Amino acid sequence: MSPATSENIVPLLPEHDSPTTTTSTDQNHPSVSGAVFNVSTSIIGAGIMSIPATLKVLGVVPAFVLIVLIAVLVDVSVEFLLRFTYAGGSTTYSGLMKDSFGRIGSLAVQISVLITNLGCLIIYLIIIGDVLSGEESVHLGVLQEWFGIHWWNTRAVAILFIVVFVMLPLVLFRRVELLSMSSAVAVLLAVVFVGICTAMAVTAVVKGQSRSIRLLPQLDDQAAFFNLFTAVPVIVTAFTFHFNVHAIGMELGKPAAMASAVRISLILCGIIYFSIGLFGYILFGDSIEADILVNFDEATGSTIGSLLNDTVRLSYALHLMLVFPLLNFSLRANIDELIFPHKSLLVKDTKRFLSLTFILLATAYIIAIALPNIWYFFQFMGSTSAVCIAFIFPGALALRTTVDATAGPLPQSAVTEYRNLSLTLMLQLQ
Repeated sequence: MSPATSENIVPLLPEHDSPTTTTSTDQNHPSVSGAVFNVSTSIIGAGIMSIPATLKVLGVVPAFVLIVLIAVLVDVSVEFLLRFTYAGGSTTYSGLMKDSFGRIGSLAVQISVLITNLGCLIIYLIIIGDVLSGEESVHLGVLQEWFGIHWWNTRAVAILFIVVFVMLPLVLFRRVELLSMSSAVAVLLAVVFVGICTAMAVTAVVKGQSRSIRLLPQLDDQAAFFNLFTAVPVIVTAFTFHFNVHAIGMELGKPAAMASAVRISLILCGIIYFSIGLFGYILFGDSIEADILVNFDEATGSTIGSLLNDTVRLSYALHLMLVFPLLNFSLRANIDELIFPHKSLLVKDTKRFLSLTFILLATAYIIAIALPNIWYFFQFMGSTSAVCIAFIFPGALALRTTVDATAGPLPQSAVTEYRNLSLTLMLQLQ
């Protein structure tokens, strides 16, 4: 969707705020705070669950450096996207790539978003299933611990209930701005999750019950060395939100405001990621699982400890339920653009909108029931589609696209620095 016509902008900008009908009343206009919440929620998805495991693999210091490095690269790549978007006429990521690379560029973005977002939606359902119903013969879920094992709290039934009664109403919203309140709650729940983990870790340190941690990786053999590179894709996936940049930014309508929202969100999310990684690692040490929520189903021997464990698990499960519609939003738009490039706008076609929504929910549900492990999902997405969306495509645009005078040229030093950092990261992902 590359032409800059008013018809193409409708699904991203409200009709009453379009350039031809803008009034002095801004009460319904998207706010920067709403954009911050939506961007932060797009970033803080399931990635936070595997960050502590990356500290176990990398050590505390390298993990911190890698989180900062990837956050900086993401900030630069989003700046590239915003500059090229507002300099030209594209209103979507795939449209932007189509302007520079033709149909192949557009198709590459659409397939990458399909793999990344659908993979993340599946991961969310897997984690929610782990929390509510556990994993057969491995651990029990919260519902089974509270009420015993019954047919209604089995994994398949519990996830189905959440999909139908929680996620379906949220994914039926047709504008991303309407999800800002649910995104604010999602960020708050993530902060609560980190706060409880921090308190538990500090208490363990005071009582002398904390686990030993490593500041640097332990390289005992060749296998341990190669394990270092499995952690990089996890952090890359955790910071990938570029598929929502256009949906959020075009509704906000202000490039500088969107850039500020992105930077605020990256700082906030970087702090949250490293905090949960560090304190989760202190709390569980080398026994930490790829999904830290699994560690919180361990028996603590006290009522308060069990209550905190359940609170952590349920708060993050609810967080993922609120993150789900944001990723579904961009996934649905990209699939529609891929399959129906010449059809009428999705927002105006109720039949097509509902059909795609139901198909995506059903697909994510079926795969989540069949595949219970999330670590391999992160490794695959982080080393393929996610790194393309976050770094490769923006870098390609920076090297090929000539920005018109209204946006101003990108400094060559910034392009060169971004290219060098991206090449270094790509070598690590091989």
